[in-house]
Amino acid sequence: MTTEDQPTRVMLVDDQELVRSGLRRILRRRDGFEIVAECGDGDEVPAALAEQPVDVVVMDLRMKRVDGIEATRRLRDDEEAPPVLVLTTFDSDEMLSGALRAGANGFILKDSSAEDLIRAVRTVADGDSWLDPAVTARVLTRYRDSGEATPLASEHEEVLTSREQEVLHAIGCGLSNQEIAQALFISEVTVKSHIGRVFVKLGLRDRAAAVVYAFDHGIVRPGDTERLAGS
Repeated sequence: MTTEDQPTRVMLVDDQELVRSGLRRILRRRDGFEIVAECGDGDEVPAALAEQPVDVVVMDLRMKRVDGIEATRRLRDDEEAPPVLVLTTFDSDEMLSGALRAGANGFILKDSSAEDLIRAVRTVADGDSWLDPAVTARVLTRYRDSGEATPLASEHEEVLTSREQEVLHAIGCGLSNQEIAQALFISEVTVKSHIGRVFVKLGLRDRAAAVVYAFDHGIVRPGDTERLAGS
C-alpha cells in the first residue's frame, strides 16, 4: 500500500530493454512512481527483491530462462512478496491463464494506453486486481475449455449466501463492480461489501484468485463469458 507522499516503487521484469525503456517513460516520478529495480529475466527477481522494497512487480510473460509464470509462482511462495501485474500480448491467452493460476494479481496488454497502464499499476500496488477487459473473456474461456479447471467440492454453497454466490459468479465472468451492481440492482458499495465477505469466507487474496476459484469449482460454466467475449 502506498501513500500520496510516497511514490509507488516498481520493479520492471522484461527481457527487452526497449520495452523497459517505454515503461520507464510512462511510470514517471512526477506521476507518483519510482522504478527501483529492473530485471532482464525471471530468475533475477529474487535477488533484486532482496536488495530493496518493492510495491509492485510489472512482469513480462515470455523470457528465455525463467518465464513470467514460473517467476510469479516462485514469488507467491513468499507471503510478503509484492503483487504481480503481468504484461502480455494479445495472443497469449494460454500463458495468461497459467499466470492466473500461478498467482498473478492482474494482467494488461503491452499496447494498452499509458493511462490504463498507470491505473493498472496503481490498482495492483494498492492490493486490488486488474484484468484487462480486452482479453479477460477470451482468457477465462480458454482456461475453462483447456480442462485445467475441474469442479471441486462445493464448499462455497455452504459458507456463502445466495447473493454472495451471485457476486462470485459475476466476478468469475469478468464483470467489474459497476457491472455487478447494475446486473444485481444493488449499489457499488454493497457489491464491495459482498466481495469482501466472499474473500474472507473462502480465503481468497484478491479478485484474480476469485476468478480462478470460480473456474476451478465450476461456478462459471461454458458460455457464461460469451457476452463479454463478444463485447
